[in-house]
Amino acid sequence: MKSIDRYMARLIAVPLFSTLIIAAMLLVLDRMRRLFDFVATEGGPISVVWRMLANLLPEYLGLGIPIGLLLGILLAFRKLATTSELDVLRSVGMSYTRLLRVPYMFAIVLAIANLLIVGYLQPIARYYYEGLRFELRTGALGASIKVGEFTHLGDRMTLRIEQSRDKGRELSGIFVHAQTPKNDWIGVTAEKGRFLATDDPNVIIFRLANGTLIHERPEFKTPRVLTFSSHDLPINLPKFESFRVRGGRNLEFTLPELARAGHEAATPELRDASRSEFHFRLAEVAMMFLLPMLAVALGVPAKRSTSGLGVFLSIVMIVTYHKVNQYAADVGELGRIDPLIALWVPFTVFAGLILWMYYTIAYVPGGEPIGALERGVGRIGKAITSRLPGRRKEKTA
Repeated sequence: MKSIDRYMARLIAVPLFSTLIIAAMLLVLDRMRRLFDFVATEGGPISVVWRMLANLLPEYLGLGIPIGLLLGILLAFRKLATTSELDVLRSVGMSYTRLLRVPYMFAIVLAIANLLIVGYLQPIARYYYEGLRFELRTGALGASIKVGEFTHLGDRMTLRIEQSRDKGRELSGIFVHAQTPKNDWIGVTAEKGRFLATDDPNVIIFRLANGTLIHERPEFKTPRVLTFSSHDLPINLPKFESFRVRGGRNLEFTLPELARAGHEAATPELRDASRSEFHFRLAEVAMMFLLPMLAVALGVPAKRSTSGLGVFLSIVMIVTYHKVNQYAADVGELGRIDPLIALWVPFTVFAGLILWMYYTIAYVPGGEPIGALERGVGRIGKAITSRLPGRRKEKTA
C-alpha cells in the first residue's frame, strides 16, 4: 500500500506545484507591467518594483494554492482513469475513500499553510505594499530627478538638470532657483554638479562647478552676481508625512485582530466589516478540505470518454465560489445580512453539491456526476462539426 501512496504522491505533486508556479508567475507578470508604469510615472527607483512584488506574493499564493491543489489531484485521477489504472486499483479492492488518503495529506498541509498566509502573512505584506505606494507618491523613497524637467524640492526650491551620467553621479547643465524664509531668492546656473551626503540626514550638499549665482533681496538696488569655479549649495530635504498605522483597512488585520475587532469595535459598521473579513478568510480555507472530493468527481471522465470537461468545470466552480464569497463578504460588510449567514450559507450549498457528486461516483454503481453534461456537450460538438462546410462536402461525396 505504501508504494501506491508514493505513486499517488508523485502523480499529484507534479501538476500541483507546476500549476502553483505558473499561476503565481502569470499574476506577477500581469502586475509587474503596471508597477513598472506606476514607478516610472512617480519617478521612483526601479528596485522598489521587486519589493512591491515580494509583498504581493502572499496574496497570489492565497489564490494559487487552492487552484493548484484542485488541479493537482484532478489531473492525477484523470490520468489514472484514462490509462485504466483506476479500474485495476478498484478491482483489487481500493475504494475512492482509500485513494483519497494521500490527496487529503496534501490538502491538510496546504490548508494550514494557506491559513498562515491569509491569516497572518498576507495582511502584514499588504500593509507594507501600501506603505511603498505611499512613499512613492510623496517622494519619501528618494524619487529620482527627471532629466530635462523642472523638479520641485519642497515649496521653496526648483531644480532642472540637462544631462546625467554615471548613474546620476555626474550632472551637467544645472539650473537652481531657491527662496529663503526672509523673502530672498537665489538663482544659480552651473556647468557641472554632484550631490554629496552630510552628517544630517535631512540636508544634502549640491556641489556646483563653473557657474553663476544671482542673489536678490528687497533692500538690494540691484541683484548681486557671483561667478564661481566651485560652490556648495546646501539643500534641505522636504519633510514627508508619516504613513498611517497598520489596520487602516480590514485587509491589513490578522485573524486574531479581526476576531477582537468583531466584538470590540466602536460602531456596528466596523464590527460587521471585521466579521465579514474574518468569516471570508475562514470559508476560503475551509473549502480546501472539500477540494479532493471535487477533484475525484470531476477528474474521472465517463466510461469510454476522454473529455476534458471536468478540468474546465473545476476551474469554473472554484472561481465562481470565490466570487460568490467576495459578494457575500461585501453584503455582510454593509450590514444587510449577518456575515455568519452570508458567508457560510454559500459554503454549505457548495459543500452539499460536492458531497453529492462524490457520493455518486464513489458509491452509486455506474455513477457519473457529470456524465449527462458530457453527453450534452458531445452532442453539441457533433452538431456544430456536422454543419461545417468541409463536413458537408465529405457527406455529399
